[in-house]
This record gives sequence, C-alpha cells and structure tokens, in this order.
Amino acid sequence: MTFDEEWSALTATAEERRQATAMRLNQAAPGPGGSNHDLVVTQDDLGAVGSEAFHLHGRLRKGADIAGAGGDKSGAGSTAQAAKELSSRNMTMGTELSTTLSIWDSQVKTVLQMCAHISNHLDHSKKSHARNEERIKASMRHRDGSAVSVSEISKYVK
Repeated sequence: MTFDEEWSALTATAEERRQATAMRLNQAAPGPGGSNHDLVVTQDDLGAVGSEAFHLHGRLRKGADIAGAGGDKSGAGSTAQAAKELSSRNMTMGTELSTTLSIWDSQVKTVLQMCAHISNHLDHSKKSHARNEERIKASMRHRDGSAVSVSEISKYVK
C-alpha cells in the first residue's frame, strides 16, 4: 500500500469516527450551508496580507504625517506652528490643537507599528514554515528517497 493510499484510508476512518461520535449543538450540517473542512491558509494568502500591510505602512507614513507636514527649519510642522502661534496670542485653541496633534501623532505611530509588525511577522512566518517543511520532508524519507508510510510514522509517535 502506498503512502497516499494508506493516508486516504486512515483519514476516511478518522472522519467516520468523528461523525459517529460528534455532538452537534447549534451547528450547521455539512453541505451547502456548512463545511467540515479545516481552515486552510496558503503562502499566497499570507503573502498578500503581508504585502498589504507593507503598502499601507508606506501610504500611511506619507499621508497621515500632519505633525511633520510643512516643517520649518526647526522641524516643527505647520500644525505645530499654528498651535504655537495661537497659544502665543493667548488663544486656548492653540493648546487644544497641540493636544490634538499629539494624540493624532501617537495613534498614527501605533497603527504604523502594527502594520510593520504584521508585515514582518508574516514574512518571517512564511520563511520559517518553508524551512520547517523542507526539513520535515527530508527527515520523512527513506534512504532511497521514497516516502515513509503512515504506519511507520505512527510507530515513532506511540
């Protein structure tokens, strides 16, 4: 029996056992409205999410930087300059504008950090999983290169 045949037989037996003993509470039956498949995420899906996070980071960094927009020689942006000018003329709006700018800048930096974290984590995950997959594939073969059968694998797990 080949690996694929043995694997198919074992998964079919496991699925039969699961369906026979499974308790269904508030659950749609498998079929058009429900599914009995596991969650599957492909490398392409992860790559697309990581790419979107990377592009969003770049667009957000350029478009949401109101603290640095229209900066002068000291590096203060036009909004900070306006807040300083209003405050110097004893207008309470200057302090409020400065507070708003500070909160906005903090929140933009938080979103930028989240986008960078998502992008970097997914890049790392893709590479790490690919390396692990290759290592597992190499270790699960006989010396002649043929695949190890499921029954042989289960001997190692018991």
